[in-house]
Order: sequence, then C-alpha cells, then structure tokens
Amino acid sequence: MQKPVDGPGEGASPDRDKPIFAARLTPYRSLSEKGFVLLMLFVGVSCFASGILFVSIGAWPVFGFFGLDALLIWGAFKLNYRSGRAFEEIAVWRDDIEFRQVSPAGRARIHRLNPFWTRFVVERHEEFGIMRMVLRERNREIDIGSFLNPADRDSFAMAFSAALAKARH
Repeated sequence: MQKPVDGPGEGASPDRDKPIFAARLTPYRSLSEKGFVLLMLFVGVSCFASGILFVSIGAWPVFGFFGLDALLIWGAFKLNYRSGRAFEEIAVWRDDIEFRQVSPAGRARIHRLNPFWTRFVVERHEEFGIMRMVLRERNREIDIGSFLNPADRDSFAMAFSAALAKARH
C-alpha cells in the first residue's frame, strides 16, 4: 500500500527542499488486530469444544492435538503480522533519490541514487500485471515494493515514473 510521507527519511539534511515525490510502501494486511482476537477466540472455542467431544467418547489424546492446532494457527498469524512491520520509504529530489528499506526487526538500509543515472525498470506479465520493480544504477539493482499487490504496484509505478521524469527535467 502506498502512503505519502511528509519529507525525507533519516540521513537527509534538515535544510533540504521539499521532495518532488515521497511515499511510504507498506504490506497490506486484511485482518485487523481486533479481527485476529475474534478469530482466535472462535478457533480456541471450536478446538476446545471439539476436544471435549473427543474426550467424552474416550479418545482423550485427540484433545491435545486440537490445542496444538490452535497454537499453530496463532503462531502463523503472529509471523504474518511480524512481516507486516516491514516498510519502504522513497523520496525523489532533483539531485537525489533516497530509498530506505526497513525490515520487520527495524533494521534500516538506506540507498542513495542519482536520478539522472537511475533507471526505473518495470517487468510486466500480460495476465498478472507488474511482476517486479527495480531501481537500476550502473551495476547495482534494488528491488522495490516486492510486497505490494498488483494494483498498488501499478499506481506506484505510474506516480514514481512521473516523479523521476520530473526530476530529470
């Protein structure tokens, strides 16, 4: 998902002019925290009720497997939410591109590129749309927005391409 940001990321000088383009890219998560709690309550109650049914007919070891199922579902969602904390910020000025990738653990990698030497490469598939977006400068390639859905990739690619063209002119 593309969210505009107010200004440059860390490492930029405070007296710098306003960027031509600035965006924060975040992964989409369809289930809110409240929805997660409700889902886990439903799964927990369902597993507990099913486990009690199996205990009542004498298959008591099955009860533990229902608890394991609920624990695995909870763990999978927690891993999914953890990966959702990653984001990317990109800002374009006439003389600079700053691209910041932040991992789910909070570690940031900042890439600085020259807009005149940087190519924005978009790989498309006829049926699925944009498959990959890359910033390419000389001998380095940086993937951008790999976690975005096709519609968000398309809107970002259009906006970023326009901003890059504006920075070059």
